Amino acid sequence: MTKIEQAEVVKVGMADWKLAEAPSTIRTSGLGSCIGAVVYDEAKQIAALAHVMLPDSAMAKNKEANRAKFADTALEDALYSLQQWGCSVSRLKAKIAGGAQMFSFSSNNEMMRIGPRNAEAVKEILGQYRIRLIAEDTGGNKGRTIEFNPADKTLHIRTVNQGESII
Repeated sequence: MTKIEQAEVVKVGMADWKLAEAPSTIRTSGLGSCIGAVVYDEAKQIAALAHVMLPDSAMAKNKEANRAKFADTALEDALYSLQQWGCSVSRLKAKIAGGAQMFSFSSNNEMMRIGPRNAEAVKEILGQYRIRLIAEDTGGNKGRTIEFNPADKTLHIRTVNQGESII
């Protein structure tokens, strides 16, 4: 069973996910085309935060690749751990941020739309588990840092050159 991190601020790296319980908060930075997906249980005040780099583990050439890198496997693992800590899937809610299109391309190549594809993949997976997406701040072309507070369910989003918003 994955442990619940106990710290003032639990830091999640790129292609990683962790759990945090109030009064701790959980943060990740460097969200460009990546998605920060927060899944939380209000009653338990426990949250998982996944920093997803790519939409689908089928893209992995190496089948031993880091599962936290991909939307499908990162969320699967995080949801399993939340359940191990007594969270009910029926109570889970989500907030997401990121999925920017960081570079402009002259071609309409679908493979270059990593940010939008990441956002679509995370939403699809949340839908498969019937987890309600409460709020999102996705798209655009700016990087983000996010911090979630499991106690009050706020997601603080700092966007490059645009300040902070709360969803």
